[in-house]
Amino acid sequence: MSSERGEDDGKRTPNALIREKSPYLLQHAYNPVNWQAWNEGALKRAKLEDKPIFLSIGYSACHWCHVMERESFENLETARILNENFVSIKVDREERPDLDEVYMKAVQLMTGSGGWPLNVFLTPDLKPIFGGTYFPPEPRHGLPPFKEVLLSVARLWRVQRSQIESRAERMFQALQGLYLQKPGKETPSEGLLDGAYEQLVLQYDSTYGGFSRAPKFPMPSHLSFLLRYHFRRRESLALSMAAKTLRAMARGGIYDQLAGGFHRYSTDRFWLPHFEKMLYDNALLAKVYLEVFQATGEAFFAQVARETLEWVLREMTSPQGGFYSAIDADTEGVEGAFYLWTVEEMKAVLGEREGEAACRYYGVTQHGNFEGKNILYLAGRADDEETSEEMHKIRLKLLEARNRRTRPAVDDKVITGWNGLMIAAMAYGYQVLREQRFLQASASAADFILNNLQKQGRLRRRYCAGEAAVEGMLEDYACLILGLLDLYEADFNPRWLREALRLNEVMVEVFSDRGGGGFFLRSEENVGLKLPVKDAYDGPMPSGNSLAASNLLRLAALTGREDLRTLAGNVFKAFSTQLEENPTAHTQMLCALDFYLSNPMQIVLVSPRGATGGEEFAAEISRHYLPHKVVVSVPEEDAGRELVEMIPLLESKRSLSGKPTVYICEAFTCRVPVTDLEALRREMASLAAGAR
Repeated sequence: MSSERGEDDGKRTPNALIREKSPYLLQHAYNPVNWQAWNEGALKRAKLEDKPIFLSIGYSACHWCHVMERESFENLETARILNENFVSIKVDREERPDLDEVYMKAVQLMTGSGGWPLNVFLTPDLKPIFGGTYFPPEPRHGLPPFKEVLLSVARLWRVQRSQIESRAERMFQALQGLYLQKPGKETPSEGLLDGAYEQLVLQYDSTYGGFSRAPKFPMPSHLSFLLRYHFRRRESLALSMAAKTLRAMARGGIYDQLAGGFHRYSTDRFWLPHFEKMLYDNALLAKVYLEVFQATGEAFFAQVARETLEWVLREMTSPQGGFYSAIDADTEGVEGAFYLWTVEEMKAVLGEREGEAACRYYGVTQHGNFEGKNILYLAGRADDEETSEEMHKIRLKLLEARNRRTRPAVDDKVITGWNGLMIAAMAYGYQVLREQRFLQASASAADFILNNLQKQGRLRRRYCAGEAAVEGMLEDYACLILGLLDLYEADFNPRWLREALRLNEVMVEVFSDRGGGGFFLRSEENVGLKLPVKDAYDGPMPSGNSLAASNLLRLAALTGREDLRTLAGNVFKAFSTQLEENPTAHTQMLCALDFYLSNPMQIVLVSPRGATGGEEFAAEISRHYLPHKVVVSVPEEDAGRELVEMIPLLESKRSLSGKPTVYICEAFTCRVPVTDLEALRREMASLAAGAR
């Protein structure tokens, strides 16, 4: 393909990415760089031409990815250097998290930091030579200009080939060492939970919430762990840290004060955001807001969760039921433009009086808090119902005006794993809030994934433009199983439990490390560096191993299968060294370990067909924060049939006196059945308070 723009019709000539489905890859389809997608053909080409690979990994909502595209990948001279000296490959990190994981680790080893865009130079056999993140077109902030980097690597490849290959081999060996961890002999103990909590106390920002200074990520796994630690130890500070962080985030600019939903992270201590919105963040945060509402009873947290899920229904849900991946940080090349306001813009929409009130409430000033404009945050507080009602009307007016602006692009890929997280959040939203629309959205998305993202019983990772592609990875299985389990506990449709059990069997078969415990990130069917990647880092997105361990324990508690519990224990042993060395990097796994070290509570609701009150009983069970419970409900007529084969605990469970009946069991030993709603309220409140 030509690296020059077309001259006959004024249109640019597309490169090979024009055949791809990913919105991110298509963003680069008209760059003068001869981009290839990551596939066998591109990798063979590097070997045949004996050229190093320039691998650039990013995602569609990434602001600095767009900046580097405009500055470098649209530049004809830069494209010429790339085309003459390298095989250039573009990867959407959301489609290929396996590649992103390995080469991000490599860049972190080389430079001490990472991020996106991720730019790595590889030998033709895919071993990393050199890399970094954003490279400017001219020297800036201590960074070398991109053209200079390209020319230096090309020259070294020509004149110092053996040294370059030796360096790449050493880096490959270092990467292998990161992933070759010896499993421990013992499962980590309860003391590990105490140690992790103490570290989070030390990291906690007691003024503004969160666990770092800047940049500050939401870290929902930290917050879920603190809630579980509070439940285990009755440690009030753990609950306070989680609640204060969630309250500060919801009042800050990281939360979209007009439409709901969270931006990806904060650039400072004060929760002012970097602007992209990701599906997985909002799924995880909606669920933890619901959990803290259960634990505290504060309606504020329920409202934030509700608004977040409503935003997903409005802006992130496809007509077919799947959930989209992300919304861009930029609008027409300007970072955050869709979300920013001036004093004059506020008054133009609201008038002088309401405009001044809104500016006070949302912290809008002439100086601004972002490049002369304003990110809205809650600077003021509604002191009474009248003011609160007035601000609600103002908010709707501002939202209506903002919706007339040019909107940032939506990445409409449907990713199986991220959909699994949102299926879980929507299902949990129904359990806690009892709003039918959330249950309908959860079930619709589950139907879409199961019907469109499977081939011969195996998951595909990505659906876009009518096509399912990319072999499903550990994350996809673990997240979808999580979603199906939460969905089952929302509507008690046995289909979801059957699918969760089946997919769990596939996951164990395809990804298990039978020698060392735990699960590999991908199957060997994926094209890439032949490196057995087994990771458990819980960052803004929890690891597949952490979620898999939790799922195994929930399924074991439901089915009584000790082999599933053993598999979960082997996950903890596999990563015991990492857990001991850096527990706060694995807080989602510590949530699973907390479950493992507890006696799971099995709750069975038997509802006679035609009897009233079953829904009220289910709602009461869901109202309380009980992180170690599993719930199954079955009409009495169905007990002893299909579900008993999956859940032996149901054997002999019958309703009493024709009323809905609740059995609360631990270690498969059940208490006296409960048939009175008030008695159930007292029982559940006692359990949630820690009385056993």
